[in-house]
Amino acid sequence: MSEPKAQPVNEVGAAEPKPENAASAETGTGAAAASGAETAAPGATAGAAAEAAGVGSVTLSAQEFEELRRKADQAAEHWERLLRTAADFDNFRKRAARERQEVMDYAQQALLTRLIPVLDSFEAALSALNAGDPQSVQNLQQGVQLVWQQLRAVLQEAGLTEVDATGQRFDPALHEAVATEERTDVPDGQVVRQLRKGYKLRDRLLRPASVVVAHPPGRAEQPAAN
Repeated sequence: MSEPKAQPVNEVGAAEPKPENAASAETGTGAAAASGAETAAPGATAGAAAEAAGVGSVTLSAQEFEELRRKADQAAEHWERLLRTAADFDNFRKRAARERQEVMDYAQQALLTRLIPVLDSFEAALSALNAGDPQSVQNLQQGVQLVWQQLRAVLQEAGLTEVDATGQRFDPALHEAVATEERTDVPDGQVVRQLRKGYKLRDRLLRPASVVVAHPPGRAEQPAAN
C-alpha cells in the first residue's frame, strides 16, 4: 500500500510563490501606468504643470482677458505720462534756477542806471577843478552840491532813509553809543551829538547812528533804553 506524499512546508521567512495570474496583473498594471505616463507627457497642459508645481491653474474668460489687457494698456499709458511729467518738471527746475541767477546778476541794474548821471556830475566837477578857472572853487562847490542832491534823490527812490538821532533819546535799536558826556542841560540818556548818520532800507536797519549820550555829572552810566 503506498503512503501519501507529504506536502512541502514553507520555512518561516520564505517567500511564497506568487500565482501566475497575480504576476501577470502586476505586469499589466505597471505597463498600463507607464503607457499612460508616456501618453500624457506629450500632451501635458500648462494647468497640469502648474498643479504639479503646487500652483493652482487660472482659467480666464474672453471678457476677463480683454479687461486684463485693457488695464495693462492703461498702466503703460500712465507710465509714459509719468515719464513725460518728470521730464517737464526737470526742465522747469533748470529754467527756474537759470532765471533766478539772472535776477541776482541784474538785480542792481535799475539802481546803477540812476547812478550813472551822478557819475557824470562828478566828472564834470573834476573837469571844472582842473580847468584852472578862477571860478573853479565856486564851480566845484556848486558841482559837489549838485552831485550830493542827485545821489540822495536816487537813494531815497531806492528806499533808503536816514536815521537822524540829533536831540533824540538814545534808542539801542537805532543808535550806537560810542561815548558818554556829562551834561546838566539835557535829560539823562539823551543824544547830545551825532557823529555819523544811520540808514535804513525801508523798515530794515542798515547802519545805526553813532552818537554821544548825556549822563548826569559824577555818574558814568550806560545809556538808558526806552
